[in-house]
Amino acid sequence: MSVEHDADDERGSLRTIADYQFGADAGAALFPPAEELTVTRTSSGRPQQIHAEGGRLVSFGTDGRFTLGLEGGRRLRDALEAPAYRVVVDDESEPFVRDGKNVFAKFVLEADPEIRPGDEVLVVHERGDLLAVGRAELDGEAIFEFETGMAVHVREGAPAEN
Repeated sequence: MSVEHDADDERGSLRTIADYQFGADAGAALFPPAEELTVTRTSSGRPQQIHAEGGRLVSFGTDGRFTLGLEGGRRLRDALEAPAYRVVVDDESEPFVRDGKNVFAKFVLEADPEIRPGDEVLVVHERGDLLAVGRAELDGEAIFEFETGMAVHVREGAPAEN
């Protein structure tokens, strides 16, 4: 059975979810009006993954929120004013994070104080490069209260750009 979807309505719904989850203008940054998107669906027709030419933007989590792909992370980094949804690390952590290793609290230089456990976050280098996307395990202020413990569960590391 084929399920028909109105592309404009669906894009509007995707934008609404993104704006709710990441703040105003996140939806427009992730899903611009003129861009062609590829939507992978579940057997019931619900969107499961959204891809653009540059790669995976988001997937739907089981909780109804988005999980970020690297391309989605790049778009949010460019659209949202720092420190929104960012966890900042330095040169020492960069190769490990790019390789998909988790970020531990003692290596975090800065973090958005509004981050809550379970939020999707961008792991960035102090110079602003996107290193990875993942899920926050600690809130943005508690990160600095711990000498040990995972701050971000990295889902996908970003290869170094040449």
